[in-house]
Amino acid sequence: MSGVDPPFAARVGRVSESHTTQVFALARALQDQGRDIISLAVGEPDFPTPDPIVQATCKALNDQRTRYGPVPGETALRERLAADFEGYAAENILLANGAKQALFSLFQVLCNDGDEVIVPRPCWVSFTEQIKLAGARPVLVDTTADFQLDPDRVAQAMSPRTRAIVVNTPNNPTGAVYGTDALSAVARIAAKGRICLIADEAYHAFAYDDRPHVRALDVSPDPQRVVTVRSFSKQYNMTGFRVGYVAAAVPVIQALTRLQSHHTGNVCTFAQYGALAALEMDQAIVARRCAILRQRRDQALALATPLFKCAGAQGAFYLFVDVSAHLRAGESSADLAMRLLHDAGVAVVPGEAFHGPGHIRISYGTDAATLERAFAKIKEVL
Repeated sequence: MSGVDPPFAARVGRVSESHTTQVFALARALQDQGRDIISLAVGEPDFPTPDPIVQATCKALNDQRTRYGPVPGETALRERLAADFEGYAAENILLANGAKQALFSLFQVLCNDGDEVIVPRPCWVSFTEQIKLAGARPVLVDTTADFQLDPDRVAQAMSPRTRAIVVNTPNNPTGAVYGTDALSAVARIAAKGRICLIADEAYHAFAYDDRPHVRALDVSPDPQRVVTVRSFSKQYNMTGFRVGYVAAAVPVIQALTRLQSHHTGNVCTFAQYGALAALEMDQAIVARRCAILRQRRDQALALATPLFKCAGAQGAFYLFVDVSAHLRAGESSADLAMRLLHDAGVAVVPGEAFHGPGHIRISYGTDAATLERAFAKIKEVL
């Protein structure tokens, strides 16, 4: 097909590559050339996978847990996950290859061509692209100045074509933890409209200060319409395991199972035994790591505040800072991110990736000394 454009499907042309993976690849390429690059771009804390998880995974391999398994996941793992949701059983849980695949599949089973999904912005990079791949249209709704949900704007965005509202708390990229009142109001809007409320709770374990994480399921007047998506990646430092899950009403799980049976089949069998060990191990491991991340958040805010306007940052492990005061004439935050990468040797993700231009996302998932050095380099360039 040399010299001829391949006949790719139109849906592929409607989406762009993930900006976060682009920045990661460029940073790695510069490192391979011998450059000293500090990455504050990837949402992956530097903690190792806890030993009980690694040991259980190795044992599963030694026990030949290497064959096909049930499409919705290993029964023991589904039962254990269901125990965290009142009234749920194994049939309310589906394991997926990370929360990313779970969300992709959800939009596929919920949306028809021309439907709409409301997404508060700034938002995670893949929400809009996954909605487009489902043939639907993402309807972006601004959050408040401090990145909290705005129920009035969500209500105004509702239309006869609306199929779902997405809420992501603690939030990527802003680190905002949504308050109970606003989240409850949005849940009532979804219930009144008889549509799904999709709660991306991949960062549910990481809420700091005096604002705890609130589950959408707990504040909705119609829990049957709430679909919760979580992941083992962040909470248990299992990013490479690719294990996430959906907790929802049985009809939703059945639809997802039908799709997954033709899509990926079961999630990696031995990885699921590592996930089960994660749930059964001493959760003090997670609590200690959360405490360290809170300290890093405090340090990152102290270093960032003299340089940028900061809001959010009550949870997850991101700062989403306003860089508009540092933009040269005609320069975007994407241009600034490239300037920081090449001149300072610090990788960050531009706000355009999250539909939040004029900002950059900084991950504070690295150690204190590296954060200190990274911000010193950023300050020097600015």
